[in-house]
Amino acid sequence: MTSCSTTSPTPAPETASEGSSAPEQSRPAPVPLTAPRDGMVPVIDRIQPLLAWCEAAATAPEEPVAVDAERASSFRYSSRAYLIQLRTEAAGTALIDPLAFTMPSTLPALLAEREWVLHAAVQDLPSLAELGLHPGRLFDTELAARLLGMSKVGLGAVVEETLGLSLAKEHSAADWSKRPLPAAWLVYAALDVEVLVQVRDELERRLREAGKHEWALAEFEHERTREVGPTRSADWRGLHGIGSLRSTRQLAAARAMWTARDEIAAREDLSPHRVIRDREIVAAVKEAPRGRDAFDKALPAKMRRKDSWWKAARSGLDLPAAHLPERAEASYPPPHKLWAKKYPEAWERYKAVREAVAAHAETLDLPTENLIQPALLRTWVWEHEQAGTVTEVRTELAALGARPWQAELVAPVLTATLHTLPTAPAEG
Repeated sequence: MTSCSTTSPTPAPETASEGSSAPEQSRPAPVPLTAPRDGMVPVIDRIQPLLAWCEAAATAPEEPVAVDAERASSFRYSSRAYLIQLRTEAAGTALIDPLAFTMPSTLPALLAEREWVLHAAVQDLPSLAELGLHPGRLFDTELAARLLGMSKVGLGAVVEETLGLSLAKEHSAADWSKRPLPAAWLVYAALDVEVLVQVRDELERRLREAGKHEWALAEFEHERTREVGPTRSADWRGLHGIGSLRSTRQLAAARAMWTARDEIAAREDLSPHRVIRDREIVAAVKEAPRGRDAFDKALPAKMRRKDSWWKAARSGLDLPAAHLPERAEASYPPPHKLWAKKYPEAWERYKAVREAVAAHAETLDLPTENLIQPALLRTWVWEHEQAGTVTEVRTELAALGARPWQAELVAPVLTATLHTLPTAPAEG
C-alpha cells in the first residue's frame, strides 16, 4: 500500500495557469494510487449493510457523494448497472451489488438531497436512473475539465493533472455482470471514487478563478435534468459500413437482419455484436441478391446454413417496392457535407461562422463543441441568411437549445460574422 492509501491526497502544486496542463518536464512523477486508504470493504449484497452506510452518510448531510457505476455494455444487451460505487468522507466507500436485492427507499431519498460527483455523468446517469437513483445536484469532473480547456479529460488524466496521482484503468471494459467479482476489479472500482471529491474541489477552484464557474453550474444542471434517451441505438441505419450498400433491397435486407439480431440480443441479454457483427451483416446482404449460397459464403463459418439469418435477409429482399427504405432518411437541415455542392451560399455562411466561433472558443480556452453544439450552429446558419440584432440572435440560439451562457457568448460572433459577408443578390 502506498502512502496515498493511508493519508488523504492533497493537490499537486500549480506549475501552470489555471485550466492548462503543466509542461511534462516540470511536473513531478505521479504517485500511484493502488489501494483504498481505508482498506477494502466487502461488496454490499444485503439491505442491512446498505442501511448502515446510509445512516453514516446522513450524519454529514452537506457532504457531496462520489458516484460511479460499472456496466457490461460490451457483453450484455442491457445497460444496467452491475456495481454501484458511492463514497462520502463520513461513511467511507460502499460497493453495492444492485442484482442482489431490491433497492431500499432510504438510499434514493438520501442521494436525492446530495450533490453527486461523477466523471462523464452522461454515461452513468441512465443506468442509475433505472434503479430510481437521481441526484439533487451534479458536478461532472469530465465536463469541468473540458470547460477548463484540459487537453486530456479521461478520469486518469484528470486525477493526475489535479492531484498528482496515477489511477490505473485496466478493468474499465470488464464484464461486470460476472459473479463473483474478482478482488482486483473491486479495488479498481473503489479507487474510481476514492479521490473524486478532492478532484471536484480542485476543479471548482480553477473554474472560479477562470470565471467559468457559472457556466459549469449551467452545464451540470442541463446534464442532470436532460431527458434520458434509449441506452441502445434504435436505428438500423447506424450499422457500420451500411453506406457501401448500393440498392434499396440490400438496405431492406440489412434492416431485417438488424431487427432479428436486436430481438435475439434482447432476449438473451447479449451485446448485439456478440450475436452477429455489423460487418458480417453488411457483407452478407451485399451477396444476398445472388442467392443463398453466396449469402452463406459471406457469413462466418459457424453461422452458415442457419436458416434464421437467410430468412431475415430474404424477408427484406422480397418486400414490395412501396415498403423498401429510402436510400437515406430525410434530415433537417440537410447533411452539411452536401452544402458545398448543393447549397453553396449556406456553405459559405457556415464556413465563416464556424471559423469565427472556433477562434472565439480558443480565446476562451474552451473546446468549440462546449461553446456551442455543432448541430445547433448548423441549424441556425441554415435558417438565417442574415443576422438580426445580437439580442435577436441570442433568443434564436436559446430557442434551438443553447444554454443562456452559450447564447450570450456566441450571438455577438454570429451577428458580426454574417454582417461582414456579402449579401446574396435578390432574385428576379
